[in-house]
Amino acid sequence: MPEFDSASPTARHIQSYIRENRLVEIQMNTGETFSGNIVWQDGECICLVLKTQQKKIILWRQSLVYIYQEPD
Repeated sequence: MPEFDSASPTARHIQSYIRENRLVEIQMNTGETFSGNIVWQDGECICLVLKTQQKKIILWRQSLVYIYQEPD
């Protein structure tokens, strides 16, 4: 398991999405896109509460293509 580096720019940026409860869109390498709020992250995964269903989904970092902050 990769060690989680909370000081990395990526981790800090995602933490700002969590702190500010920002709505994000995440695209996976399968082409699927998910919208919601990130609630936690670790070295391997990101947990997203889906915008439409209010269900939690765990996404593997290695499968992510991008994370986009949706406009306010």
